[in-house]
Amino acid sequence: MTPFENRVEAGRMLAESLRDYANRKDVIVLALPRGGVPLGLELVRVLHAPLDLMLVRKLGVPGHEELAMGAIASGERVLNDDVVRGCGITDEALEAVARDEQAELERRAKRYRGDKPWPKLKDRCVILVDDGIATGATMEVAVRAVRQQQPASIVLAVPVAPPSSLHRFSALVDRIECLMTPEAFWAIGAWYRDFSQLNDEQVIAMMREAEDLQGGGR
Repeated sequence: MTPFENRVEAGRMLAESLRDYANRKDVIVLALPRGGVPLGLELVRVLHAPLDLMLVRKLGVPGHEELAMGAIASGERVLNDDVVRGCGITDEALEAVARDEQAELERRAKRYRGDKPWPKLKDRCVILVDDGIATGATMEVAVRAVRQQQPASIVLAVPVAPPSSLHRFSALVDRIECLMTPEAFWAIGAWYRDFSQLNDEQVIAMMREAEDLQGGGR
């Protein structure tokens, strides 16, 4: 399988596969920052739907932060019990990481959105988009946070994910749109030629562009 050139190309391909959602008044795209935002912007161009953010933070193992022991979003937490037990994570250590990540969630909410009210998701079709799924912990907490608001349906949209991780979502969402499902996965970045990390300013600029495309939002 050929890697994506970058997130923009992946977003364009994903948007084409979701074209049946174009021009629907009930659709909203929620991107997981930072990596999901460029893809969300490409979905907006094709689907003519509003874009907002689903703020989620991974709970990394202390000293090995790339290893997820769980994730948090607004009012939701998902833990990887195997990692917590296997690494001997104490309740105190877990809560300390969760507090730090909650503070970062709040910082990002203020930085990216200012005082803009969060969108109402009840009875809407919510498309959750990210640049890929590895373990699935981050996306699972995002799905559960959205489900709390009683949407009509949830669409999980990612360019790449291992089949084992996608399987956990079959009972959690109404549709899964994934362009590549390699068994030998390694990492999300392995499936992009350019997987450069984004900064806050780039995220803010993309959100403003999406709002301009929507004529100031709706």
